[in-house]
Amino acid sequence: MGCNSNPLQNLVKIMQRLFKSLVTISALSTLVISPLVLSANPAAAESNNKGTDASYVGAGIGGGITNGGADNDAATFSGNLTGRVKLPKLPVSARTQIIWTNDTTAIIPQISVDAPILKGTNAYVGVGYSFVEAKDGRQNSGVGNRDAVAVTVGVESEVVKNILVYSNATVGIDAYENSSASAVNVGGGIAYRFK
Repeated sequence: MGCNSNPLQNLVKIMQRLFKSLVTISALSTLVISPLVLSANPAAAESNNKGTDASYVGAGIGGGITNGGADNDAATFSGNLTGRVKLPKLPVSARTQIIWTNDTTAIIPQISVDAPILKGTNAYVGVGYSFVEAKDGRQNSGVGNRDAVAVTVGVESEVVKNILVYSNATVGIDAYENSSASAVNVGGGIAYRFK
């Protein structure tokens, strides 16, 4: 009879971790998006709220800001490469992030829903999967040390012709071995529009 409660307890634990991750994403996205929204001219935003349809590649820096609670899980500085391909006629994009540290790399393909918030500027939410390069000792990639579902919230803005800036927060859900912690990476960079 004790076995019957285990699946329910596991489901409750998963739901609690998911809720914590969503709260973290919401808080980080508010920090990322608020300055853009608050500094915008409301009349200009209403009249020209087209966002950007840019497909781009970019590079930048970031950091894992969480700790999984075990060896090799400490918060860490990271670099990132990112790419976006805008899908035609839909508010959806295919994205990929590569996040790396001195020790290992995570590749995160994602699909995102994009929302224009200002002229040339989008907010987006993406979901995908983080594939962490397996190495002895499972080193922290900046977004955890094992493969996991990854959710990203971010902002991208075309600041001059063909040049964009981006900022995002990525949460790897249950992304540490031997720990129920989620991994959070915050990063940003500069990108070149190729389409």
